[in-house]
Amino acid sequence: MAAEKGLFSYRKFWAHRFGPAPFLPMSRDEMTALGWDSCDVVIVTGDAYVDHPSFGAAVIGRVLEAQGFRVGIVAQPDWSSSAAFAALGKPNLFFGVTAGNMDSMVNRYTADRRIRSNDAYTPGDEGGKRPDRAAIVYAQRCREAFKDVPVVIGGIEASLRRLAHYDYWSDKVRRSVLFDAKADALVYGNAECALSEIAHRFASGKGVGDLRQVRGVAVAADAPPEGVTLIDETRLPDEAPPRERPPRDAETALLLPDFAAVAADRALYAHAARIAHLESNPRNGRALMQFQGGRAVWVAPPPLPLSTADLDAVFDLPYARAPHPAYGDARIPAWEMIRHSVAILRGCFGGCAFCAITAHEGRIVQSRSEESILREIAAIRDTDAAFTGHISDLGGATANMYRLGCSSPRAEALCRRFSCLYPKICDNLNTDHGPLIRLYAKARAVPGVKKVLIGSGVRFDLAVKSPAYIRALVADHVGGYLKIAPEHTEKGTLDLMLKPGIETFEGFRSQFQAAAKAAGKDFFLIPYFIAAHPGTTDEDMLNLALWLKKNGFRVDQVQTFLPAPMALSTAMYHTGFNPLAPVRRAGAPGVATAKGLRRRRLHKAFLRYHDAENWPMLREALVAMGRADLIGPGKAHLVPAWQPRGTGQGGEGRRGGKMRNSVTSPPLTSPRRSR
Repeated sequence: MAAEKGLFSYRKFWAHRFGPAPFLPMSRDEMTALGWDSCDVVIVTGDAYVDHPSFGAAVIGRVLEAQGFRVGIVAQPDWSSSAAFAALGKPNLFFGVTAGNMDSMVNRYTADRRIRSNDAYTPGDEGGKRPDRAAIVYAQRCREAFKDVPVVIGGIEASLRRLAHYDYWSDKVRRSVLFDAKADALVYGNAECALSEIAHRFASGKGVGDLRQVRGVAVAADAPPEGVTLIDETRLPDEAPPRERPPRDAETALLLPDFAAVAADRALYAHAARIAHLESNPRNGRALMQFQGGRAVWVAPPPLPLSTADLDAVFDLPYARAPHPAYGDARIPAWEMIRHSVAILRGCFGGCAFCAITAHEGRIVQSRSEESILREIAAIRDTDAAFTGHISDLGGATANMYRLGCSSPRAEALCRRFSCLYPKICDNLNTDHGPLIRLYAKARAVPGVKKVLIGSGVRFDLAVKSPAYIRALVADHVGGYLKIAPEHTEKGTLDLMLKPGIETFEGFRSQFQAAAKAAGKDFFLIPYFIAAHPGTTDEDMLNLALWLKKNGFRVDQVQTFLPAPMALSTAMYHTGFNPLAPVRRAGAPGVATAKGLRRRRLHKAFLRYHDAENWPMLREALVAMGRADLIGPGKAHLVPAWQPRGTGQGGEGRRGGKMRNSVTSPPLTSPRRSR
């Protein structure tokens, strides 16, 4: 694998003489005003164009601009024809295509496959402004507009679909999106380095050429590069014949079961999913090859994490920190949510089996410097007229992983764990929250800042290792409630999620409450839970509901498990096998999953046991489970035998009067959850 260059170590392309644009242009008139006759790169995105470092299209555009390229934006184009994709003219180098900050299918459909009426990344919160499987549709329209221009797809939608994958919405295995999109290359993970390398290669006249050696890139291939030894992983471990190990210093890649095999054989699908995750550490991950018909997709090893200097440089680029003026006064909810927040890190070493973050951002946490973070806070203060002195978040995928990571470079170079925190926190993991506590204090001290809140999810099993962090968090950074994600109470489900036991959450809650009491503050925790995760039985959900009632929680924002492509939990959902361990066809315990719509709704109803609309379904289930003793009017009962007028399925068991609440709790109007 070729050595990784520093992100900004390339010689700048000649067009750098034009300087940075106030906004990357979205029209020919803007290009003319900048003195451009053409764009070198045109980025097509399913989001509205907000020139801010929390929006992927803006980040990539500004990174390429800083290296001298002229970059235009086609945002939320009309995909009924190729006209909108040709609006900026023919790009000199390539089209960069992304569905946006969210997967287009997750953005458009609920976990019950119902169409959402809104889209937070669209002006006016309007739904329906991007197509299903947007990366495929956009790439095909780019090809129609200019058939000889290379098309490179990326973003989270492409990252999660780089190999053959189970698609929840069609309930079938689909081939790599690289082939469906007919793209020349797919960039996965954080794409700054890969796209910089691609842009400079194209600018030097190399064309599409051989990108197999570029980290974070997937391309169509017939064979591995010269000198690479292919290791056959097309069979299960207990069904494969013994093989010779290649020399320790040999460059190797893994041949996965092909598309036809994983589509037909669920055990092989789970096996391939396990291998893909085992090879996700950029320090030791190998390339993957998977045939899909006549050709194979070659997936190069993951991109190396950015250095602090390079990450700082990305965030220090001249973003306008606002939506493009073309949107006028239209409200873009996703922008409003983050406009006064600051990302301080990337990546997550938690490795939750249901989560897509590590499959996209990686498990090695990359942290910005204090100076860069404080500069961004000052920029918000100085440039945003709506800033009132409140920073809404200092965080990222997880709030409290700043400057945390493996303390042993040798161990990190060899590690193949799915999670640094499960089944226990790794002995090599640095858990010192001191740098984060000091960062919080410096952020509070920035002139003009009145309050710094923490909106990202706090990883509580890390937080309990630092009582000083919990005290600092409660004293100065909680605004009435704190969101936290225990996810479940039952060990079997938590083990499959790669999450700690509920006793760890209870230990955090005890410290949180003690800190709140010492500070003289009345704060609440908002716990998040997942219904219908693979391995969860009806009895597990009942036990969770009883725990919620016993502990005084009435959760209003609940989540039913949504099988995102490439997640390990999705492999469990689709196959019934557990890819957390080597997959064997016989003798392995199956992973039972609630799949039917009615059972998935029942599991969700257990989380909202207090909602009268769910009582008829819960009463029916409790009787079937032999737990009719939980139906009644007392505190020990889960649901009453009566039904308020106008609620439930037909309103059986009506009883006059006002609905009674046996538990009181804080209001649960929280911001969107960060996983």
